[in-house]
Amino acid sequence: MQRESVCNQEDKMMAMQTLYSAKRIEQQFHTGEEPVMVMCSDVNIYVCKYMRSSATAYKLACEFIGAKLAKAWHLTTPDIALVTIRPAHWEGISISHSLSAPSIGFRWLDSVVDITPSTYSKVPANAETLAQLMKIALFDFWVANEDRNANNANLMYNVAREQLVSIDYGCIFNTATFEYPLSQLTSTDTILWSDLFHHLVQVADRQMVLTLADRLKADYDEYLSQISVAAEEIMDEMPKEWKVPAETLKEKLNQLSDKHWTAAVWQNFVDCLNENIG
Repeated sequence: MQRESVCNQEDKMMAMQTLYSAKRIEQQFHTGEEPVMVMCSDVNIYVCKYMRSSATAYKLACEFIGAKLAKAWHLTTPDIALVTIRPAHWEGISISHSLSAPSIGFRWLDSVVDITPSTYSKVPANAETLAQLMKIALFDFWVANEDRNANNANLMYNVAREQLVSIDYGCIFNTATFEYPLSQLTSTDTILWSDLFHHLVQVADRQMVLTLADRLKADYDEYLSQISVAAEEIMDEMPKEWKVPAETLKEKLNQLSDKHWTAAVWQNFVDCLNENIG
């Protein structure tokens, strides 16, 4: 998935929008989850990820959970909706898919730069962008996102808004592992190990980075104090068709607010931050 629309960073969490496809699928992306692009009933274009078999859709659940929690953290991240793609609109798409389960749709965004090894240097190196990336990195530590790293940023840059845009949450919970407790990321698993981070941190001395971290700690404590609201919304809005057992989902969300986990996350984040600023 390359481009999606961005919700304003200050938007609150809101009820999940439910949409239908309005016309045939326009494009299929030949990336890991084979997402499709389709115009929906709100006359906007969405990139949709969908059930590909009758098995429990843990990766879709992770996309849903990650997007909802990113909103709760006020990260700049795509607007999402639950999208039912009509059977006739799958014409020409050969990959297996479920017609009865809703997909998760990410609204399309133009005028963004996909951050890759060849484009990261176009992102302005300043304290604001550095703070944005540090916040995204901490979020990844918290949800154990193993898919945002030096080789795969899963980020875009909105030039007009001067914002980093976080995308793709299918590999939170240690790559959609629901049967085991969360485990900590290593430094090399994270965006702090990337050329992008080192490009942005060049404008800051060690004291500035530590000051940004102190401010982030206050935000972190606030977000953790509100996790129960986000978790309740996730439990209520998770599509039953994805077959994620309610107790399994509840247990996984509870791990995110466990005091031992949240303290270890912060310490791991700080340690990795120090390792990468020298």
